[in-house]
Amino acid sequence: MLGEKTIYVLSDSVGETAELVVKAGLSQFNGVDYQISRIPYVEDKETIDEALQMAKDTSGIISFTLVDPKLRKYIKEQAEKLNIEAVDIMGPTMEAMERAFQKPPRLEAGLVHKLDEDYFKRVEAIEFAVKYDDGRDPRGIARADIILIGVSRTSKTPLSQYLALKRIKVANVPIVPEVDPPEELFEVDPKKCIGLSIKPEKLNEIRKERLKALGLKDEATYANMDRIHQELDYFNQIVDKIGCNVIDVSNKAVEETASIILHMLHRK
Repeated sequence: MLGEKTIYVLSDSVGETAELVVKAGLSQFNGVDYQISRIPYVEDKETIDEALQMAKDTSGIISFTLVDPKLRKYIKEQAEKLNIEAVDIMGPTMEAMERAFQKPPRLEAGLVHKLDEDYFKRVEAIEFAVKYDDGRDPRGIARADIILIGVSRTSKTPLSQYLALKRIKVANVPIVPEVDPPEELFEVDPKKCIGLSIKPEKLNEIRKERLKALGLKDEATYANMDRIHQELDYFNQIVDKIGCNVIDVSNKAVEETASIILHMLHRK
């Protein structure tokens, strides 16, 4: 029996349309073990190459909705070279319509979502926050509306998600003394970066509670005051180097911090 198959869904927008088509097809195959990995906002050949390599490594399938004919042609050619099954969901339909209407398509990604622009902007922002959470992909720094930086347990992730509900694309980057921040952080407009500072005592309290929740002893290095001071000193060095705004989140709820950030954005 075949093992689990991964279907990589590539889109130059959110990717909902492609995933729905894939799921409709999968519904016709009983007992198939699969997972869907959606890759939204595909705008370049490098992202396509990464997806193709993952499909090659896992014997996966590629399914895509790309309106750019050059990118569609590229993915077909490369998939054929690598002997990967690649399904063009959008292309044949658009080509047939072009022949029937005798009119070229607009070739703009995500037009279907403009039926409810506000809702889909929110969806895009949420997916963006997930994709570029915790510094996992530094490419998000240049694409983000806001970049949050801070040490562990300064509410970077919940704050990113909360702002995403306001249709703001947020990337967040953890600051750790042993890890150099991505170079991209020092190349963007400092006004896009916001440092989240916190008082050492408050961070110590939060981290101790976190360790207890994980069933660990609260005297671990993670909650050690010397370690906390070391991390916060390094954080201060980084924000000084960037020259960005800093918000003290010690006694603020996520909603309160978000309100301050929104005010900054509107003022800008």
